[in-house]
Amino acid sequence: MGFKIAIAGATGNVGREMLDILAERGFPADTVVPLASRRSVGQDVSFGDKTLKVQALETFDFTDTDICLMSAGGSVAKQWAPKIAAKGCVVIDNSSAFRYDADVPLIVPEVNADAVEGFTRRNIIANPNCSTAQLVVALKPLHDAARIRRVVVATYQSVSGAGKEGMDELFAQTRAVYVADPIENNKFTKRIAFNLIPHIDVFMEDGSTKEEWKVVAETKKMLDPKIKVTCTAVRVPVFIGHSEAVNIEFENEITADQARDILREAPGCLVVDKHEDGGYMTPYESAGEDATYISRIREDPTVDNGLNIWVVSDNLRKGAGLNAIQIAEVLVNRGLISPKKQAA
Repeated sequence: MGFKIAIAGATGNVGREMLDILAERGFPADTVVPLASRRSVGQDVSFGDKTLKVQALETFDFTDTDICLMSAGGSVAKQWAPKIAAKGCVVIDNSSAFRYDADVPLIVPEVNADAVEGFTRRNIIANPNCSTAQLVVALKPLHDAARIRRVVVATYQSVSGAGKEGMDELFAQTRAVYVADPIENNKFTKRIAFNLIPHIDVFMEDGSTKEEWKVVAETKKMLDPKIKVTCTAVRVPVFIGHSEAVNIEFENEITADQARDILREAPGCLVVDKHEDGGYMTPYESAGEDATYISRIREDPTVDNGLNIWVVSDNLRKGAGLNAIQIAEVLVNRGLISPKKQAA
């Protein structure tokens, strides 16, 4: 007997990706229930070759549900995740609501799968920030090999990280440029079409943005609290796919060739690194793919034991939907949960 899975936020970008990925990977689910707010009730969503009707999160009974994949935003998660968890349903939450809670494991399966066992404390597991997920997938095998001391990362984050509204705004503004219509900013603080915005999330007292703080805090929680991390997060006019320019300083010597070999064998990583025109990955090519791609691997001569790498991944998949489902697969494959109906 398979599991009963609920998707909270099923009508959003990430919720739809979760439905697609569940079907693609053949997750052992007998029942999949799409959930959203009352205004979306009755809306159709696709699950494999099936069409499912959206139900209301507010009135759904989670008593016999095994896992809730939640991508409905932080405020919804704070309100509903503890209530759902109290029903014995494991919540895997994509928002930032519980990432920094010491009693909630923050998981990227290729990086710290063993920590998932801590879910029993609150019955909640946190999915990391989209830009952090791909970063730590690339950093983990290098850290194991040569011990990372410091990371400097600049992100180039697609508008899908800001949801459907962000994608719509890029489309509308791009069209307006070509037809000479007025350009309106609604989702972003400045024009995003043919532009870059060095501002994601709110500003903090030290001048960093919350997005930059997330990358620092989450990398330390999942990988190693001793690593020094600094980040500049930038929104770019790309629909899907986050990119990162990463400078890494190690305690021990490591060459670019050694790093390339290590990353080729690392779970979740795919090296595309030819020193020729087009011998690297771009966000456009990563869209719809599961891997974290690493290119432009080279030594940094300005520091001892330094490397530069370019990291690209589909933020809706590895950065969100895929990672959440991989967490669910860890729970199932390690026998940490059983279907409630079967147990009954």
